[in-house]
Amino acid sequence: MSEDMFSKQAPDASLFRSLFETAPDAMIVVDIRGTIVLANSHAEDLFGYGNGALTGMPVEMLLPTAVRQAHIAHRTHYMSNPRVRPMGAGYELTGVRADGQSFPVEIGLSPVEASVGTLYAASIRDISETQRARQALERARFDAAAAQISRRLLEATHDEKAIGEVPDLITATLGIPAAAIMLIDPHNLSMRVPASIGLSEQALSSVPGHVELQAMASHAAGKADAQDTTIASLRDVCPALANDFADAAIVPLLDRRGPMGLLLGLSHEHGSFDRDRLQFLQSVANILAAAIQRGRSEEQLAHAQRLDALGQLTGGIAHDFNNLLTVISGNLQLLEADAPEDPATRETLESASRAVDRGAALTRKLLAFSRRQHLLPRAVRTVQLLADLSDMLGRTLGERITVTAECTNDVPAVYADPGELEAALLNLALNARDAMPRGGRLSITARAHHVPNSESDTRLAPGSYVMFAVTDTGAGMRPEILAHVLEPFFTTKGPGKGSGLGLSMVYGFVKQSGGHMNIDSQVDRGTRVELYLPVAVAASDDEPQTSLSRKGHETVLVVEDEAEVRRVAMAFLRTLGYVPYEAADAATALELLSTQTNIDLLFTDVVLGGDMTGFELAAKAREQHPHLPVLFTSGYEYASLDIDPHAFGKFELLRKPYRREQLGGAIRRVLDREGT
Repeated sequence: MSEDMFSKQAPDASLFRSLFETAPDAMIVVDIRGTIVLANSHAEDLFGYGNGALTGMPVEMLLPTAVRQAHIAHRTHYMSNPRVRPMGAGYELTGVRADGQSFPVEIGLSPVEASVGTLYAASIRDISETQRARQALERARFDAAAAQISRRLLEATHDEKAIGEVPDLITATLGIPAAAIMLIDPHNLSMRVPASIGLSEQALSSVPGHVELQAMASHAAGKADAQDTTIASLRDVCPALANDFADAAIVPLLDRRGPMGLLLGLSHEHGSFDRDRLQFLQSVANILAAAIQRGRSEEQLAHAQRLDALGQLTGGIAHDFNNLLTVISGNLQLLEADAPEDPATRETLESASRAVDRGAALTRKLLAFSRRQHLLPRAVRTVQLLADLSDMLGRTLGERITVTAECTNDVPAVYADPGELEAALLNLALNARDAMPRGGRLSITARAHHVPNSESDTRLAPGSYVMFAVTDTGAGMRPEILAHVLEPFFTTKGPGKGSGLGLSMVYGFVKQSGGHMNIDSQVDRGTRVELYLPVAVAASDDEPQTSLSRKGHETVLVVEDEAEVRRVAMAFLRTLGYVPYEAADAATALELLSTQTNIDLLFTDVVLGGDMTGFELAAKAREQHPHLPVLFTSGYEYASLDIDPHAFGKFELLRKPYRREQLGGAIRRVLDREGT
């Protein structure tokens, strides 16, 4: 069509031409075929074309290639409507300039009756600056919302309550109808939904396992061009969650070791999650992940502090109780030596002695939990240990339980007290047996585990470890039970069937050995306990040889602040043939050592009532007598006093309560070794 079309339609053509050219917006006119028949200079400048170049072009050439076919269908439908009405300004599209650069535009469209038929006039406005300002305002609103969420989570006294408010804030900020937070349950690797909005109970109950959702999140989250894939994948995995919505955004919640959950947003409109909105959801996900990690760290710290406080308490109880047991046991032994050969009297004394032995075993378990037992670690061949243990368990657990042990020859030796390690594994095996009253499978495996740095595993110091895993197919434990199983005297067994010290003893032994213990249990699916212990780096010293001689004639200085315990020790020494001296404190002992030059051995408690410990007393004594043999005893042990026992050198420790024969054997070993 020629540019004098206005002259054919109206007497004031020059006026209309002037108005068309001086309009503040770009103006184009198209016919029913979508061909541009007229364009003002503003349109030519806006789209980067020369004078008259737009005339005769299809209007779709001014749009991105990806949407041209869709626009043709939309335009055809609009123009074929007999009741077509003007479209007011405010309809936003993306335009394309002659050089291929895209930019946002706002258009208004009106039909115009002409002699050649109905034409369609479009006013076009570049809204790049408007859109940038709008995006800046929206981003500022998103930042403010993220800061509000962060502040609430930071100031909250209850993390679960604060997390429960997050979906409401997300939907209000984004203007979407539904959002949810999904977390992986660390105990059974299922998903739980601590907070949501806009989703029915039926939809939430159909949430699948974390594996499916996480696979989908890794593919689609954070990509503005993949949201159609996200909603389609969500429909495949969980139709009840996605069927009522047209668009979805899934963002993973990550911690140091992988995903801990997902943040889900849902909308009824396609294209609801552009890059800025996904960025907002990612920011909220990062804030949530940090808050959840902080909550879990605080929970673990509180649990460790609770166990440490219990350890301090039980260690103190064990110290006092061991002193009492030493007095009771010592007096019983003295009575046995002088008791008449009356069967009833003998049975009474033996019954009391057995009770003392049970009390001593109980205090040993308490000391193990409190990490204050005296360990004798050495290199233990892991393969041989499991072979011996599996043979013993196969005979003792019964035919209903199938025992398997797996350990390759390349698993290194472990550095631990062999007796305590075997007792720990045996304890776990017996617990597994009790959890499988109708039979099942018990598996004990060992493999090497390396921690390269503190970031890879915060539970263990960097280094090499051996990981022992004891797995059963028993009844398992509920999470609320699992949270308390390491506490002393906590037991799920009936009265008289367990003291509740088995797992706490194992925990204390592993921690004192420089390792870590992990328990994972699922109801009706069994329990897995993992023990991480350090690898041996050198061959162990030879085990101390037990002396056959029990008696002697030497002079022994007894240093003990408990008068009754000291009296028992003096009586034992006399019956063994030794000449005893006594001191109630370190100062008295040092004075005796300076005046009595015939003292052959110092027998001292580690924990003395004054300002000096048994180790410090021994060091002072050796300043006067460099070759003085020393034997230590304790019911609480040095670990509770932050003492470095290696600073004194090689020594022997006699645990309380001790029998007379044990005292005689320990003294003989020390004297014979020093004499040699």
